[in-house]
Amino acid sequence: MNTVNNLSNHLLIAMPNLQDPFFSRSVTYICEHNEEGALGIVLSLPLEATYQELFEHMKIPCEMDNAHNLPLLAGGPVDRERGFILHSPVGNWQSSLKVSEDIALSTSEDILDSIAQHNQPQETLIALGYAGWEKGQLEQELEENSWLFVPANKDVLFYTAPEQRWHKATQLLGIDWTQISEQDGHA
Repeated sequence: MNTVNNLSNHLLIAMPNLQDPFFSRSVTYICEHNEEGALGIVLSLPLEATYQELFEHMKIPCEMDNAHNLPLLAGGPVDRERGFILHSPVGNWQSSLKVSEDIALSTSEDILDSIAQHNQPQETLIALGYAGWEKGQLEQELEENSWLFVPANKDVLFYTAPEQRWHKATQLLGIDWTQISEQDGHA
């Protein structure tokens, strides 16, 4: 198997032939990738629940004008009851994983309080659950042509509607998604 470089801070784009119901036509932001495996947040599966409903459920006072319009994401099939916040700037929160110079993944309540009351950090995505790969699993799936990848793009991450992220991410690769074959192939 060929060694894949660290894909942290990359978008993982599902190939059309990927039939898994959770990952079909998905885009996943890879937050951590090392010799032990990988962790990412699926960006393309909005839930019916909103930021407002999350804040109400957690009894966090909310001052955001648009909290009722911002959907939570189904971040992956692992730990679906736990919240994960992708955000920029990185800031100084109680529990954060710095992914890049300006993007972090946090899981602490202090950042939720700040989002609800001060709208800070301004660039945020809140997801329930995450996607995880064991040692060598992601590399195997890449070899099987299940995924494409491209360096992360803040426009796709924070300013594109979830249902449009797969199309927008494939455009970053210069691919017309309508021309991608539904069948596997190996050169």
